[in-house]
Amino acid sequence: MNRLLLTHAHIAPQTASNSLIPNGAIALQNGFIDWVGPMAELPESYASWPQKNIKNRLVTPALIDCHTHLVFGGNRAKEFEMRLNGASYTEISRAGGGIVSTVTATRAADLETLITGALPRLDALIAEGVGTIEIKSGYGLNLETEFNMLRAARALGQRRNIRIITSFLGAHAIPAEYAGRADDYITEICISTLKDAHAEGLVDAVDGFCEGIAFTPTQIARVFDVAKELGLPVKLHAEQLSHLGGTMLAAKYGALSADHVEYANEADAKAMAASGTVAVLLPGAFYTLKETQAPPIGAFRKHKVPMALATDCNPGSSPMTSLLLTMNMGCTLFGLTPAESLAAVTTNAARALGLTDTGRIAKGMRSELAIWDVETPAELSYRIGFNPLHTRIVGDTY
Repeated sequence: MNRLLLTHAHIAPQTASNSLIPNGAIALQNGFIDWVGPMAELPESYASWPQKNIKNRLVTPALIDCHTHLVFGGNRAKEFEMRLNGASYTEISRAGGGIVSTVTATRAADLETLITGALPRLDALIAEGVGTIEIKSGYGLNLETEFNMLRAARALGQRRNIRIITSFLGAHAIPAEYAGRADDYITEICISTLKDAHAEGLVDAVDGFCEGIAFTPTQIARVFDVAKELGLPVKLHAEQLSHLGGTMLAAKYGALSADHVEYANEADAKAMAASGTVAVLLPGAFYTLKETQAPPIGAFRKHKVPMALATDCNPGSSPMTSLLLTMNMGCTLFGLTPAESLAAVTTNAARALGLTDTGRIAKGMRSELAIWDVETPAELSYRIGFNPLHTRIVGDTY
């Protein structure tokens, strides 16, 4: 039996009370949390367990990156230069760049190339205390490459001690061979590939990109209907560059999350609150694209919409592999408090993935913890370009 008692810990449990536990202890057994609380209240039954003195370091749940495009081929540094010279994201996309250019590079990469290319990005996130990460497909836009992306994501979870959640993002862009035939693409490639990938156990959730340069709400609804038939939860890239009604669509389908949401409004916030849909904020893309329309944080607070933060790691609009920097950006660019920022990469990020066994330090939760060389949780959002992680605990690896 694998047991460990962490002692003299400053614990940020991220539970409903959200009260810090100074001089606390956490009992871990066989990959799960068996007890947590002040050392003064530690039951005698744990006294004989192997102990590790944390020396008053801060302990939080392991961080969760709930929106990434971590698996892809090539890079888009040239488009970075184009944006610096004044080209917009939409202009680059319509000129054959953007997502479609990554599709070309990803289709040219074999499975092992996709895995080895993603590992350094994954390792950077693990080094910052990440214990769970979501990875999307969507740079294949054909059956073979979408399968390769999903298989690569699963393989990453076997090569590293981390939980991987996969999202099928076949409705990400319209490939060149289907130009002007978006509905045909949805029918012939997206939906059929989704069904096949689900049958092979490669899909945990279904995503889409609802935007003028991608798909309409009606087209996304067709994909969501199939997801519902398959018993898969949905999430959506919505209201990033304009307001097309994607957030309302997500709420209608009870989506786990609506992501980006810069152009969402108060009515969208009310609908999300009613459906329990999490607002996933992606400041990396906001920063890279030099956007000026920030998400409606006030409306989300007013209607108690849970807010998560994620890197949106991708080769174009958010080539970022630091969730700590994301937390800082969430505060500096969007006005989140440090407490909201920490909840956004733990409790609320878990909700955005439909997970109920992580994101909090409580009895019965998975032993997924991050131990930090800081005095207060606010320091995690305060620093820029500095990683204070002392160690990460995931599963039975103590």
